[in-house]
Amino acid sequence: MGLRLIEALEIANRPQPEGIDAPFELTLACGFTPLHLATFLHARIRQQFPDRKVTFTGPALYGDLSGNLKRLRELKPNAAAVVIEWTDLDPRLGVRQLGGWSPEISAGIVANVPRSLARLQKELLDLSAISTVAVCPPTLPLPPFSNEAGWQAGPSELRIRAAVSTFLAELAERSNVRVVSCAAFPVEAAGGGRFDVRSELDAGFPYTNGHADAVAELLAKAIRNAPPKKGIITDLDDTLWRGILGDAGIEGVSWDLANKAAFHGLYQQYLAALAQRGVLVGVVSKNDPKLVAQAFEERKDLLVGRDLLFPIEAGWGPKSDAVARVIRTWNIGIDSVVFVDDSPMELEEVRTAHPMVQTFRFPVNDPQGLWNLLLELQDLFGKPQVLDEDRIRAASLRIQAGFEEAPVDGGPDADDFIAELNAEITFDRSPQAADARALELLNKTNQFNLNGRRIEEGQWRSHLADPRSFLLVVSYKDKFGPLGKIAVVTGRREAERLSVTSWVMSCRAFARHIEHQCVRELFEWSGAEEIELEYRQTARNGPTTGLLAALSGSDLADGPVRIRREDFDSRCPPLFHTVVRSNE
Repeated sequence: MGLRLIEALEIANRPQPEGIDAPFELTLACGFTPLHLATFLHARIRQQFPDRKVTFTGPALYGDLSGNLKRLRELKPNAAAVVIEWTDLDPRLGVRQLGGWSPEISAGIVANVPRSLARLQKELLDLSAISTVAVCPPTLPLPPFSNEAGWQAGPSELRIRAAVSTFLAELAERSNVRVVSCAAFPVEAAGGGRFDVRSELDAGFPYTNGHADAVAELLAKAIRNAPPKKGIITDLDDTLWRGILGDAGIEGVSWDLANKAAFHGLYQQYLAALAQRGVLVGVVSKNDPKLVAQAFEERKDLLVGRDLLFPIEAGWGPKSDAVARVIRTWNIGIDSVVFVDDSPMELEEVRTAHPMVQTFRFPVNDPQGLWNLLLELQDLFGKPQVLDEDRIRAASLRIQAGFEEAPVDGGPDADDFIAELNAEITFDRSPQAADARALELLNKTNQFNLNGRRIEEGQWRSHLADPRSFLLVVSYKDKFGPLGKIAVVTGRREAERLSVTSWVMSCRAFARHIEHQCVRELFEWSGAEEIELEYRQTARNGPTTGLLAALSGSDLADGPVRIRREDFDSRCPPLFHTVVRSNE
């Protein structure tokens, strides 16, 4: 629901939270007078970062988007919201500069747009090197500068729009630039609901309040870039397929046009795409386990095959118990899971037992409802880039079954098992190690996390640019298969001491002594006699707390934890990994 201006003012002026994290610095760049857009954006950012102090700076120059972008580079904000309108590409595409729309002038406008876009692209790419950049492309209607009727798209309009599309596509390829989709704006605002001609003429502000809030909301979402959900658990009967398996039989369930069940097929198709992008897809169904297994074996026309679903929990117990077992198998946070079922009763039972699981009712006999559900799921699971680690996640969970049967109490039997893993750890300190996966791990990992600190992309780039900084990215594989990049350690070198500011490790890598090998590598690489770690207890980083307490030999309190080389050597368990250093 949209905000009213008075509501936005109230949110923007609320007392700021105080915390240990530095303020989140946000700036706005546009070529028009920001007026109410600045208020709505400030409010929407406060909503996205409720526990963070926010500082907000608006544009300084009216009518000069390029100049405002140059100024932002000097400010080095955490994030910049950039709003582009047609007048930034040529002032004659607005209503405040008069000069005619003759055929000759129209041709000049078309020729000038690519030059303006080239200038903006350079400024935006330079800015993205130090800050996260969210870009909103032109959303207002073009003026009637061409000779075609309003319902006909002429060559001048199409060439301008094509140039803008190419410009945006090239920006979107950059990891630190996020482009707002014009398709995400409310349909009813496409006509007169966006452009306020009087406000533009009188004050230089072209938006209605409703549209200003819509722009602000999408920009704030792009800047926040909330972590995507990791797993979806689905029901079978009247959800994955149409019909009740126990009643209709294996051949009686359907998901095709002939049986008026194609929307079930669309759902299967979407689940398959999610699985192929690295999302975990599991099944919880009240059904005969043998019949379910037989159905997946015999129905070769399923669009989401058995190989993409793990685990499958079929039985007659409460679904909330089965959901809990799936989440334990995945070993991910319960708040990163979605559950889909056609039964309101089952959804309520799961919701009551697991309030942090997001639940959706599958819209039986409602194709439009299914389409809306797919759009909601896309928002929850969407991410700008699919990494190799995403693709191998589900496979690594399957092959881990043998590993899970091993002793994990740290005794001799556990050491013997680890010794037989034929494990290989790769340490990478090269510039290429600072890829999207490293930052993703830092901002998504919770259980093995030194202090819970989240890092914006601009901060990350500035940190890596400091010559005192170091980065260690850790990859792992053993006889059960590869886990990919599973740990990140970063910090600063200070004289004879190494200061670790962030250290995270994927929960998939637990119980293999990888964390001990990381500490040994830090000592051997740096030659330091002491490592200082910026520790802070969080609600979920118990594994980190236990490790540091064991290695330091003391109870922990928030603040620096120091580990001396001689103490580590005496307390480190046997390590059997083969170590590879990719930068050597």
